[in-house]
Amino acid sequence: MAMRNSLLLCVLLTLYAAAFPAAAQVNFSLDIEVAPPPARVEVVPPPRPGYAWAPGYWRWDGHRHVWMVGRWMHERPGSHWVADRWVDRDGRHHFEPGHWDRGPEHVEHEHRAYEHDYRR
Repeated sequence: MAMRNSLLLCVLLTLYAAAFPAAAQVNFSLDIEVAPPPARVEVVPPPRPGYAWAPGYWRWDGHRHVWMVGRWMHERPGSHWVADRWVDRDGRHHFEPGHWDRGPEHVEHEHRAYEHDYRR
């Protein structure tokens, strides 16, 4: 039943996005009971001017965790990349998608989240 409801929600969101593309920004949240495996060790290639490295992470595909390899992304001046990660929340595992963050005031927030972060 939960899978059917999730599928229906995805279809409705897709239809909504097609009808209203400017208002179609959806904030998705994922909490599961299955902990991700330990992060894989990746060899980070040498730095590339104008690019930022986004490390690999475990993605939940609805049935299991699947490793997504790290990748280079175009830098955004004045911003830093906050990596995709899983955070322990009261015994459940919450996925926080990677995103660009502006300014040094946000770095402290990342350090506070470090102790519950499965990626590091």
